[in-house]
Amino acid sequence: MAEEFSVVGKRLPRLDGLAKATGQAAFTGDLNLPRILQGKILRSPLAHARILNIDTTRARALPGVKAVVTGKDTLGRRYNVLRFKESFADEYLLAMDKVRFIGDAVAAVAAVDEETAQDALDLVKVDYEVLPAVFDPEEALKPGAPRIHDHSENNVSRRINLEFGDVDGLMASAYHVREDTFVTQSQSHVPMEGHACVASFEPNSRLTVWTSTQIPYLIKKDLALVLGLEDSQVRVILPYVGGGFGGKSDGLANLDFCASLLSIKSGRPVRILYGREEEFIGTRRRHPIRIWMKTGIDREGRIVARDVRCIMDGGGYNSYGPASVLLVGIFLNLPYRYQSYRYRGTRAYTNKPPSAAMRGHGAPQGHFASDIQLDIIAKETGIDPIDIRLRNALEAGETTLAGFKILSSNFAACIHEVAQKSEWHERKGKLGANRGLGIGCSGFPAGTGFRQRPDIPTYSSAVVRINDDGSVAVLSSAADTGQGSDTLLLQIAAEELGANPEDVKFIRADTDLTPADLGNYASRETVFAGNAVKAAAAEVKKQVLPVAAEELEANPADLVAFGGFIYVRGTPERRVTFLKAAKKAIEVNKGRPVVGEAAYDPPDKMNYATYTFGAQVAEVEVDPETGHVTVIKLIGAHDGGTAINPMAVEGQLEGSMHMALGFAMSEDLVWEDGAALNPSLASYFIPGPFEMPRTELIRVDSWDPEGPFGAKEAGEGTVGPTAPAIANAIFDAAGIRMKSLPITAEKVLKALGEKGAGKA
Repeated sequence: MAEEFSVVGKRLPRLDGLAKATGQAAFTGDLNLPRILQGKILRSPLAHARILNIDTTRARALPGVKAVVTGKDTLGRRYNVLRFKESFADEYLLAMDKVRFIGDAVAAVAAVDEETAQDALDLVKVDYEVLPAVFDPEEALKPGAPRIHDHSENNVSRRINLEFGDVDGLMASAYHVREDTFVTQSQSHVPMEGHACVASFEPNSRLTVWTSTQIPYLIKKDLALVLGLEDSQVRVILPYVGGGFGGKSDGLANLDFCASLLSIKSGRPVRILYGREEEFIGTRRRHPIRIWMKTGIDREGRIVARDVRCIMDGGGYNSYGPASVLLVGIFLNLPYRYQSYRYRGTRAYTNKPPSAAMRGHGAPQGHFASDIQLDIIAKETGIDPIDIRLRNALEAGETTLAGFKILSSNFAACIHEVAQKSEWHERKGKLGANRGLGIGCSGFPAGTGFRQRPDIPTYSSAVVRINDDGSVAVLSSAADTGQGSDTLLLQIAAEELGANPEDVKFIRADTDLTPADLGNYASRETVFAGNAVKAAAAEVKKQVLPVAAEELEANPADLVAFGGFIYVRGTPERRVTFLKAAKKAIEVNKGRPVVGEAAYDPPDKMNYATYTFGAQVAEVEVDPETGHVTVIKLIGAHDGGTAINPMAVEGQLEGSMHMALGFAMSEDLVWEDGAALNPSLASYFIPGPFEMPRTELIRVDSWDPEGPFGAKEAGEGTVGPTAPAIANAIFDAAGIRMKSLPITAEKVLKALGEKGAGKA
C-alpha cells in the first residue's frame, strides 16, 4: 500500500540525526543553568537493615554543601508507577524505615561541585541494625524466610492465576506430552546515556525538571504527588534521550525526586547524573525467571494444552512487577494458538535491586521456554520444526484464549521467509559437525488498553497547528528516547495533511506546551500517539480544504491533499500548494489559530490495540574443545504492519536483535549476598562488533486496521525469537539442549560432558 502514500513508507532521515551526529544535541547532562549545584545520592551498603539514625551534621557543615536531605525531609509518601491498586505502592524515594537492597537510596546532597558532593556523602553517618536477608526467590517464598515488607506474607509481591479450558483433561488425552524447566537471568538495560535529571525550583514556587525519561507526563504527576505540589506547579521537559529500553519507563526515579527536593531546599538548580556503576545497582533490571512448562499436542502437532508455572525474582520493591507477573502469562498466548491454557505466576520479593520492565517485558523469557520446548516436541514426534510452528500459528481474525483479537497477522509468512532465506529444508541437519540451524518465533502487542494510570485522562493526545506562514506544528508528549518516534509522527501528520515533511515541525514533550500522553512503553507510540496525531491532522485538513476549494472553484469533497499540493480529484493540474492554502486559512480565519486536537483510546480496554509477529533463524558453530558458540548469522522476519519509515524500522529490528543476542549469550548481572559482582562495562559483557553476526532483515508488511496507515510495532517483539533460535541451533550443531540463559561456554562444556557421559 506504500505506493498510495507520498510520505508514509519513505526512508526519511531522523529529525535528530544531524544534531546527534554533530554533537549539537543537548542531553540532560549537557544543561548548565546559572548557579547550578551537583547532587549525589547515598546508597545502602547493606542488603537488608533497619535504619536507626542518620546524622548529617558534618555533611551540612562542609563548605560548599548547600542542601542535605533524608527520608525525614520528605512527606513520607509511598510510591509506585502503577496506580490502579493502592497496595502496589511499597517504596519510599528516600528510605524511611529500612533498606531492602544494596543500592537503596538513603540520603542526598547538593554541593557546588561533584567532588564536594562526594565528600559530603562520605560524612553522612548512618546507623543500621542488620537484618537477615534472602536472595533466592524460591527461598524467599518459604515459611520462615526473612520478611522484607510487613504487608507481604511469605514475601509475595503478587500472584496471578489464569486458566482457560480443560487443561487437565486435554493434557491427559494428548498424543504427546513434554515437561521442562527453563531459567533466565538478570539483565541490565545499559542505555548509552544513564539516568540524568536537572531540577530548578523557582521563586514563584514552580518546579521545572529536565529528565532523561520515557514518561514525561507521569513524572510530572508523580513529582506533584510526592512533593505535595499542585500539578500546575510542575513542568517536565524532555531533552534528547540516549536510550531507555524500559529502564526509564518505570516511574519516578530516585534522582528525579532527589534533584527536585534538593532544589526546593537550596533555592538553586540541581543536577544529578548516575555513573555507570550506579546505573547497574541503583536502577531496575529484567526479571530473572524460573519457568516450569508442560505442553501436550495432538497427532497433527497442534497444541491442545499448555500448563505453565513461574517464579520471578522481583527484588526489593514492586516497580512494574505486579504487571510483569501477569504479562509473562498472557504474552505466552502469542504467537501460537492453544485449546487450553493454565498459568500460575508468583513474583517474590528478594533483597536485590528491583526487577521491572525491559524490552519485551516478560515476553523474551516466556518465548525462550516456549520455542525450545516446541522444538523438543517436534524432534520427539518426527515433525519438522517449521511445520509444527505453521500448524499452530495465529492468523488474522482469531481471538486467543486470553482475549487478544488478532486483526492482522503475517506470522506464517514470516516463518516461510526465514525458512527460505536460510535454506532450511536443504541445510538443516546437514551442515556437518558442530554447525547447525535453529528457529525461534514471537508475537508481541502494541500498546496496552488497560488503564494503568487512572490519574491521567487520556492514553495519547495531540495538537496540530498551522503557523502563520502555512507551515505545520505537531505537539505531542510522546517520548522519543532514540527509537525515532518524533520522525514517524511527523510523517504521519504530513501524510494526513498532504503536506511536504519539510514543512512540518515537531514539538518535543514539554508538559507546559504539549498535551498529555502516557509515554513510551509497551510499544505504544506509533499506534497510540500516531493515531492521535493523524486524527488531529485530519481536523486541520477539514479547515484547510474549504479554503483551497474556494481558490480552485471546486467542491471540498472533490479535493485531494497529497505530496505538498491540494488538487481536484481527476484533474491534478488544478492545484494549489498546501502551504498557500494553509496560510490562506489563517487569513480567512482572521488570525485565529487553525488547530486540530485529538486523542486516541484503544477499542479493547482490557487488552491491546494490535499484535505483531516474527520469526528468526540462527546459524551457529560450537567449539567442542572450549564450549564457545559463534553465532554466524541471524535471519529475522517481522510483521510490523505498514512501515511508516522503513529505515527506522530496520534500525530498530537490528538493534533489538543485538540486545537479544546479549540476553542469549553473555549478559548476566551476577550477585553474591545481594551485591553485584560485575557492575561495570568491563565485566558485564555486551556483544561488541566482533560478536555481532551477519544479520538479514525481512519486513513482511501487513495492513492493520487499528494502526495509523496500517502500522504496528517494530523493535520490541524482535527480542523474543533470538535466544530460542540460538539454543535450537546449538542442539542441531552439538545435540545438547540449553535451557538456561545466558548460554555461556561453561554451560555448553558441561552439557557436552554430560552428553558424552550418557546423562543428556
